[in-house]
Amino acid sequence: MVTADSRTRTAVAGAEPLPLVELARALVRCPSVTPAEGGAIGLLEAELKALGFRTWRLSFGAPPDGPVENLFARVGDGRPHFAFAGHTDVVPPGDRERWSVDPFEGRVAHGVLVGRGAADMKGALAAMVEAARRHVARGAPGSLSFILTGDEEGPATFGTDRVLGWMEAHGHVPDFCLVGEPTSVRRVGDCLKIGRRGSLNAWIRVQGTQGHVAYPDRADNPVRRLVRILHELQSRVLDEGTPWFAPSNLEVTDLEVGNPTPNLIPAEASARLNIRFNDRHRGAELAGWIEQVVATHAPVADVRVRISGEPFLTEPGPFSDLVADAVAAVTGERPTLSTSGGTSDARFIRRLCPVVELGLPGATMHQVDEQVALADLEVLARIYDEVLKRAFSPAR
Repeated sequence: MVTADSRTRTAVAGAEPLPLVELARALVRCPSVTPAEGGAIGLLEAELKALGFRTWRLSFGAPPDGPVENLFARVGDGRPHFAFAGHTDVVPPGDRERWSVDPFEGRVAHGVLVGRGAADMKGALAAMVEAARRHVARGAPGSLSFILTGDEEGPATFGTDRVLGWMEAHGHVPDFCLVGEPTSVRRVGDCLKIGRRGSLNAWIRVQGTQGHVAYPDRADNPVRRLVRILHELQSRVLDEGTPWFAPSNLEVTDLEVGNPTPNLIPAEASARLNIRFNDRHRGAELAGWIEQVVATHAPVADVRVRISGEPFLTEPGPFSDLVADAVAAVTGERPTLSTSGGTSDARFIRRLCPVVELGLPGATMHQVDEQVALADLEVLARIYDEVLKRAFSPAR
């Protein structure tokens, strides 16, 4: 049975590590809603110390988005240097009345673990630690490390990106990295992410002149200008896609006027939009295009752009083949290579080394009654272990 002590274990080398399912349950019981650590980083530090890893707790930032607790852990000093990466933070559970269990109880029933973070991605973290336990028991050469953050579901300002800077400064650059995001669709290992699209958010606020609707010549309606701006932006076909990426896509995600009076021309109107873009574009180029369109229709408008990630691709080759071969060895089927979905911390890691993503089925991530089958946890642990066997094979 998972106890409260499982969540607050002291990080002492030589302690007995938790079994796979018990570790997954203990992690789910940590209320680590971004940016709260919730005991999850401490629990993983204890588990890794028990396996002989050296650990570094790295805290960055200040309220409201921080401080964020992160963890880097490494066993061994040589090459190759393989890294697992992931996040302990989770999204809020939402309406708890809609859950069949307490979202942070970590209940197991009928072969399924239910709880916030079970699929995204505490189950994968437990599978990584189990694979590391088997790897250490084999006494393999080289280095194995963990890059763990508590700031992936949030702004990602004080998480992996900051940890990577620390790693570079302290000589911990890996040769390749596997991120445990829930990439699988119908069965564990059926989809391997080799890249991600970029993401850009833009906020547009158009000022006008307030007035009576019966006297439009005395006013300047900002809604008219904003509609023309959005029409031009959405009319452009950004591209037709690439061999590895879907077409780039612009979506208007919010419109706001806030005018409670039916006979009043408003003083301003605002919109927000998002672009998911492939490697035919860069964020700065798209930001400049948006600003130019806005300036054409509304010279005094305010435009704010935030680029949360650029597109990247780990070209199919030796590393993706190694992971795909490991999946096939365990499941009998090779994964589909994909760049679909949202952003992940792989967008930061790619600047240091080749990176791919492979994890549990993600059908219930962020949903009520998020869950993972216990059998899937074991399959994923076996896949991760097979990846390590191949990565550290003398034949490589």
